Amino acid sequence: MTRPNLAYRILIRSVIYYAILCLVAGIMLANISVRLPKDPVDAADTAKIRARVQREFHATVDDVSLTGFDGAILKAWYIEPINPNGKSVLILHGIGGNRIDETGFGDIFLSHGYAVLLPDSREHGASGGPAATYGILERDDIRRWVDWVRQRDSGCTYLLGESMGAAIGLQATAVTPRLCAVAVESPYSTFREIGYERLGRESRFGPLFWRTLGRPIIEVAIAYTKLRDGIYLPNAEPKQAVQQSHVPALLIAGTVDKDIPMHHAQELQAVCPSHCALWIVPGADHGGAATVNQAEFAHRVLGWFQAHDTAIAAYRPAASISAK
Repeated sequence: MTRPNLAYRILIRSVIYYAILCLVAGIMLANISVRLPKDPVDAADTAKIRARVQREFHATVDDVSLTGFDGAILKAWYIEPINPNGKSVLILHGIGGNRIDETGFGDIFLSHGYAVLLPDSREHGASGGPAATYGILERDDIRRWVDWVRQRDSGCTYLLGESMGAAIGLQATAVTPRLCAVAVESPYSTFREIGYERLGRESRFGPLFWRTLGRPIIEVAIAYTKLRDGIYLPNAEPKQAVQQSHVPALLIAGTVDKDIPMHHAQELQAVCPSHCALWIVPGADHGGAATVNQAEFAHRVLGWFQAHDTAIAAYRPAASISAK
């Protein structure tokens, strides 16, 4: 066998092996990205939270649910303070979490008379749904929750989101004009960009690898999810949503956030300067603004909501949601 023929055969085999590797790795990546292990709503923790809310706020934690457009049963806690101001706040947790994670934020609003809704995102906690879709389906879930809350609290409805909840909240603003304002911490700008960065960090190959040699693995994962679940994950695009929305958004980012670096919030603010404000928190890690300075966090978020305290009189039907 001549040397050129041998080199050609080695090249062909390498390409075939690489294609097989990309196919297998892509399917695995798709499964771990949308079929997340659930963190159940612990009964003992729930009992403690109910007792604390009753003791500190003289309020009850009510179990509530609604049905998503695809039939998924979505679960939440609803808490109305003893002296309600007629306004409400939805608080959205991050990836892999559940409503328990956000109860501390609920205290901020309950102490100022806001009713609080703490939903489990689809495929999280006690909520159903076949897959987590990072906002593609969840934005319509939020629209439905806002409609549910507005039947009980006629004043402004606001939203606080953390990490994945921040990205979902921003996407929801494009289809939920009844939201008076949102505050989101550690949001990402685009699904692809955060995908490159998170995979680069977790694999230690760096984002450049996933934008180049590793990109076929990502494309296989995206194509497989679209084929199996009908979900095109790059449509989880907060940047596009804030450009379409007119809901005021406070973007919060920490200078030492390695999970979702602050440049994502900066890029978001750059495309919605008319209705978005940016608060960079020195020394804050991922979702850590309140840890750095809880008093300032509460002051900033409450101030943002109070500055946009005008209930929307005319309700426009939300844009249709498509998983395609």
